[in-house]
Amino acid sequence: MSGCQHQWEMANVQFGFVVFEKCSHCNGLRTYFCVEDRPILGDKYREGHCFWARVENAQSFRFDVRCARCGQLVKLDDLMGFLECTGCLPDCPVELLQAELEPTRTWILVAFGFLSKERTLPLEPFKVDVLTEYFNQRRDTTRSRIRIVSFDLIEDLSRCQGQFIHDVGMLSLEPPPERKPLF
Repeated sequence: MSGCQHQWEMANVQFGFVVFEKCSHCNGLRTYFCVEDRPILGDKYREGHCFWARVENAQSFRFDVRCARCGQLVKLDDLMGFLECTGCLPDCPVELLQAELEPTRTWILVAFGFLSKERTLPLEPFKVDVLTEYFNQRRDTTRSRIRIVSFDLIEDLSRCQGQFIHDVGMLSLEPPPERKPLF
């Protein structure tokens, strides 16, 4: 890596939806990003033995980061969004790390990558580090810090009750009645 003291900024911002699909045959879960105005929930199709249906979507945006000083571009096309740990599983590595870092006023955000039918696709450690730098470079880090971790630390996503950070109702003037978890 170069000797540049990177000054990261968002680049290639794209607004859209993260769509969650679930298979009724294998109970698999996968995600993808789409730019449709409003992805239709319940849309179903068959793929081999699997019967996939859209079960949820969340307004989101994708972005890359570019250094304003040297121009280095880090593509984040494998980033879906960020999850706030709610401490729902006391033995979860994310919760344990959160408890460990709390006295130093370091708050955890989980960078969530895309899910495939077969498995989670972890984010590269370099990208997680760049996101941590990005979120801390404009804040007063003497007061608090942000630490980004990859979602593959969560051992059982089906039990996780973390909250996605997303704008529900962003296209509406009325506030949503209640924010529900995606899973």
